[in-house]
Amino acid sequence: MLQQTQVATVGPYYECFMRRFPTVEKLARARLDAVLKQWEGLGYYSRARNMHRAAGEILERFGGRLPETKDELLTLPGIGAYTAGAVASIAFGRREPVVDGNVTRVLCRLCRIQDDPKKSAVQKEIWSLAERLLPAARPGDFNQALMELGSEICLPRSPRCDACPLNRMCQARLHGDQAELPIRSARKKIPRYTVVVGVIRKQGRILIDKRKPEGLLGGLWEFPGGKKKRGETLEAALRREIREEIGIRIRIERRLTTVDHAYSHFRIRLHAFECVYVSGAPRCGSCTDIKWVRPTDLNRYAFPAANAEIIRALRAQ
Repeated sequence: MLQQTQVATVGPYYECFMRRFPTVEKLARARLDAVLKQWEGLGYYSRARNMHRAAGEILERFGGRLPETKDELLTLPGIGAYTAGAVASIAFGRREPVVDGNVTRVLCRLCRIQDDPKKSAVQKEIWSLAERLLPAARPGDFNQALMELGSEICLPRSPRCDACPLNRMCQARLHGDQAELPIRSARKKIPRYTVVVGVIRKQGRILIDKRKPEGLLGGLWEFPGGKKKRGETLEAALRREIREEIGIRIRIERRLTTVDHAYSHFRIRLHAFECVYVSGAPRCGSCTDIKWVRPTDLNRYAFPAANAEIIRALRAQ
């Protein structure tokens, strides 16, 4: 949960998740829909899907016990070098390094690494350095201390050098360029898309469809729609998307709400319209399931955050 997400946000989700799935076995036996519903709003849903798959493999391959070595941990879905090192060192006392954004910043300044840490060769250098520094005793405590140093003292902007226990050996501070390190690569322009979706009603029920399990937001439910093409009106884009995706015709009644939402690598402006079903048999084009549900039952399904905003707008009516 802490991958790409702050501790303050994770706390309540962690408590609820552990109450719902207190053991690896309960998580492995749960339906993916139930896991995604518990994760709803936390984002980066591939983490939940991978954790669900990993629980199944832990049950099957390791008798329900989490493996202790980094090499074995790396065989589980969703576990990379950082997570494997953290679990092996903190939970099992193994001498394995951990490198996250905070540790990268500390080591780049401590050793005055004057190259982009996102380059694979520099990454390799940083991991090697973290391993050389790691003591044999209490490696988990050392790793946590290094991460904490980065999050509380060696800050991205305005590092608190006077309070740093490593300030006398920090090469960047010695040369006065700690604020310029680590080297930051040029930011790419973030693409923005206009998306339209329909809240389609038929005899008191609303149509929702389920995204394919792979890819962004895989396995979540949503209101059908898609990206607007250049030169299209919002309404024309919605009719086209519904016809292509679901194979039905609709009548657009009015705009319900507009939601601006940011993902990790792009931004969207989502326009939601209230619609009425006209004709056609719904079918899955780019989805795996379709349901007509009562508005009061929408909270039983896991939706992406932007779609959750649409549900709130519906309830506000």
